[in-house]
This record gives sequence, structure tokens and C-alpha cells, in this order.
Amino acid sequence: MPYLILVRHGQSQWNLENRFTGWTDVPLTDAGRQEAARAGHLLHDIPVDRAFTSLLQRARETLAIILGVLHRADTPITQDAALNERDYGDLTGMNKDEAAARFGAEQVHQWRRSWDIQPPGGESLADTDARAFPFFRDHIRPRVAAGEDVLVVAHGNSLRAIVKEIEGLTPDQVVSLEIATATPYVYLLDAAGRIVHKEIRTPPTPSAPVPQPDEPHEAHEPGTHRGLHIERAR
Repeated sequence: MPYLILVRHGQSQWNLENRFTGWTDVPLTDAGRQEAARAGHLLHDIPVDRAFTSLLQRARETLAIILGVLHRADTPITQDAALNERDYGDLTGMNKDEAAARFGAEQVHQWRRSWDIQPPGGESLADTDARAFPFFRDHIRPRVAAGEDVLVVAHGNSLRAIVKEIEGLTPDQVVSLEIATATPYVYLLDAAGRIVHKEIRTPPTPSAPVPQPDEPHEAHEPGTHRGLHIERAR
């Protein structure tokens, strides 16, 4: 049975500064790069056949680091804006505490954690779902259904939209879902796309060794490796 792996990018510079990031293309911090490498080690047992990510560098770099750790740098990659983070509109770049002081903590909480309330000039979570899930349905799920082990590296809100659909969560449930940076959600799916097993892989305790990736896996059907191959789905 194939694996579907969902990973939020590692810590970005604006995560560190507690800013609304959205579509602003900020880089990872050094800590974020270390998180990405750790995520790669946590996936050492899965020979990734294909990967998907957003157009934003924090997700693309996280993916590149993970694939490097796994010795799978030749994995075909598709990038698409449908997997981008939620657009925070006028809040973009604003420190979250400063936004709460300016607009009121309750108002900012509604913008951040409601299903269908948009921040000024931005997207609601429902809006993000409306672009992220159709992309998953049309481009990612068919690859898993064909038997490929698929890795998706994206953002907190675009991944929420995917998790909502595959786990059958309600809007009230998904708004409270927290997806930590660079923490793999690993799903084993049957032929109909139903979840057989789910695990959230976290680092071992400090006293336990970090698993090291195996030697490079041979390409296996149906996934093939054709050198670095990046596509735009639309």
C-alpha cells in the first residue's frame, strides 16, 4: 500500500519574528533547515517516488533538504500555487501581537481561526481549501492511487485543507488543527484512498539515536527517477 506524507515547511524567518507570512516569499532560518533535515531522517524508511510543493521558497527548500537526506534528489517534483499558504491580505508582514493590539485579540483570533471569515484583503481557510483540495484531488491523489509513495511539502493552512478532506474533519475541527513545522504526517492508504494507518512522526528523545537514512533505494514501479524534474501542474 502506498504512503502519502504531508510536511509543513521548517521554521521561516517570519515564523521566528511572529509575523503573518502568507504569500510573502521569506527564507528558512538555520533552525528551519535543521528541522527539515530532521524530517528527512524521520522518513528514512520510505522510498519517495514523487513530490509536490508550493511556489514559495520556504517549502521548496524544505523539500530539497528532505530529499537530499533521503538520497532522493532525483525525485520528480511538481510546484503549484494551489499549495501556497493562505493569503493574509492586509495582515501580511504584521507582527501577530501588534495586530492583536491594533484590531483586538478577538478579531484577530476570528481572522486566524474561523473557517470562512476573511482578513481584510485576504483569504479565509475556506478559500484556501477551495484551491488546495481540488489540486490534491486532481494531481496528488491519482499518484497515490497508482501506487506511488508521495511527499507533499507545503504550509499550515494548505495542509489543513488536505487533512480536512482525507480525514473527514468538520470545519470546526480543522480550524483547531495545529500542524507543527517539519513534522511528517504519514498516511498509509488503501486502493480506494481510505486511511489504513496514520502516524505523526516526531524526533526521538535526546537520549535516543536519530535514525539514519538507508543507502539510496533502487527505483521501483510505478515510480521512476529521471533526474531533477520540476513541473508546473497548471
